[in-house]
Amino acid sequence: MKCELINITVDYEERGEGVPIIMLHGFSADKLMLKSCMEPIFKNKSGFRRIYLDLPGMGKTPGERWIDTTDKMLQVVLDFIDNIIPNERFLIVGESYGGYLARGIISKKMDDVDGLLLICPVIIATHSKRTVDKKVVLYKDEEFLSELTKEEKESFQSMHVVLNKENWERYNKEIYHSVKSADANFLRYLMMKGYDFSYDVDKLERPFEKPTTFIMGYQDGVVGFKDALRILDNFKRASFIVLDRAGHNVQIEQVKLFNEIVVEWIDRVNEFLNL
Repeated sequence: MKCELINITVDYEERGEGVPIIMLHGFSADKLMLKSCMEPIFKNKSGFRRIYLDLPGMGKTPGERWIDTTDKMLQVVLDFIDNIIPNERFLIVGESYGGYLARGIISKKMDDVDGLLLICPVIIATHSKRTVDKKVVLYKDEEFLSELTKEEKESFQSMHVVLNKENWERYNKEIYHSVKSADANFLRYLMMKGYDFSYDVDKLERPFEKPTTFIMGYQDGVVGFKDALRILDNFKRASFIVLDRAGHNVQIEQVKLFNEIVVEWIDRVNEFLNL
């Protein structure tokens, strides 16, 4: 599906009916990243309209040169929301960079958001300023890894701490191929010009008091989890879960716990909304 905005066309998909959920994927990936881990959960959870969009420069949404800052990336998302679900309240799921943008939405439209799920969210955009422990690998299947190319192995290991065939197959299908097909020049330009918000996105006028869940990987070598602890006061109804044996793609490495935690968040949202 296509959403025609003033100066960009955003590609997106919808599943289900009911309360809208805006799904924001990570940097360089596309809508498949979240669709793959969220749709199996919603097979048993009705009443939600899941809206998966490709961010500019990723998936099927072009990387327009005028989008040279995350502020402008956020504006595209806000315009998309106003176009697709005008004057409606909604939920947000944000993964990694999508979690950074999700908090941008909270900073601009808090009263319209009834729930927030953050999956390994970017807290501090500048990599050198993040609190991240040294990268570790907890398990590796050397025989299987020998079947991968050098590029595949390096990409897999940069995100995961359990390096086996099962995790690779999901990573390859849901993330790796989309990352390879992203507009690399556009994304490099964005990172160089303005990857950080121009303002403190976590400096809110008041706390967010709707059902919120953070799902973090203890061994996440990309964003870590300690920086997220520093913003917890912004979320007065938050569950904060850090899972062992999980890197930056916790939805792949800890799939059973991930699913249970998301279901619990949905149940709290249902209670809050009296559904």
